[in-house]
Amino acid sequence: MLKTSPAVFAVGHDYQIMVEVERESLFSVRIGEKTYYDESNGIMNSLSPMHRVTVPMKELDAARRYTVCVRPIVLRKPYFPITEEVWEKDFDFHPIPETNVRAYHIADAHNKIEEPIRAANTFGAIDLLILNGDVITHSGDPSKFRNIYEICARLTEGTRPVIFSRGNHDMRGKFAEKFAEFTPNQSGRTYYTFRLGHIWGLLLDCGEDKADDSLEYGFTVACHAFRERQTDFLHALIENADREYDAHGVKTKLVIAHNPFTQKIWAPFDIEEPIYREWCALLREHVKPDLMICGHMHKEELRPIGHEADTYGQPCPVVIGARPGENYFLGCGFIFGDEKTTIVFTDSDGNTTATETIVH
Repeated sequence: MLKTSPAVFAVGHDYQIMVEVERESLFSVRIGEKTYYDESNGIMNSLSPMHRVTVPMKELDAARRYTVCVRPIVLRKPYFPITEEVWEKDFDFHPIPETNVRAYHIADAHNKIEEPIRAANTFGAIDLLILNGDVITHSGDPSKFRNIYEICARLTEGTRPVIFSRGNHDMRGKFAEKFAEFTPNQSGRTYYTFRLGHIWGLLLDCGEDKADDSLEYGFTVACHAFRERQTDFLHALIENADREYDAHGVKTKLVIAHNPFTQKIWAPFDIEEPIYREWCALLREHVKPDLMICGHMHKEELRPIGHEADTYGQPCPVVIGARPGENYFLGCGFIFGDEKTTIVFTDSDGNTTATETIVH
């Protein structure tokens, strides 16, 4: 009934359990005695094969188990619709541990599946998966969205949380406008915060990497206004610090963004300097993150504050952690401790290419 194992995405203080089903169906998730539904204003959703159920983190973390319930539809008539018996499958769930959280970062897979999985397996067992944009090559073919869920399924089996961030290539193609329907989001937004144990994180979405009027986009993007809304979001976040990054128990603060916006590069990619400078200043002066995790540049690199690419005033060290190649992929593992983070670059050929440590 399920095309893959579910993906359990962390969004805010909730998990969004998402999976694609084989047939038109009604969908719900049971945790203990409580059932959570894929519904819209009281109407059970069935038109899309992709289903999403939002559950409170604290409920699933405590239960450590959930049941997926799928009821196939025979005929959804206006009166007396016909459905089949419900199909159920149980999944164990492992909240992240209190310390030494093992995470693996994949970005820029560009439709590769096997190579990123092999790179992650080189790092070893994980508690958390981070997918940081451009997992697919573009959004012109909606069947490729399944690649996202295939990687999640192979590396987490529906038993561990996933962080998901959008990349610039995800914005291309006629199904890009539907991207948020196929992926986690917060009220339709692709930028939000999350809290997993002692880790607090902020996802920022730079959108495209060239100006809105670039001929490459053919008038199909409006990213400047989108970035301005994120500036407002950052200001509101700072006003709510005591319930976000300054909340009790936060020991590690992350910023995750596909594009390393701390760096100004060559034309035509030299865009939005005032906005990106302001983002860096707000993060540096208020949030004070421990680490920023990016992809986009197709390289592996740890950029300390003051690095030659630190042109807008990095708020923290920046890791560029994904390098795709022909029949090859290099990603990045992390071990998030209470006072330090260990960074391990591994590839699909079974090599650990570098290990770095930063102290919080």
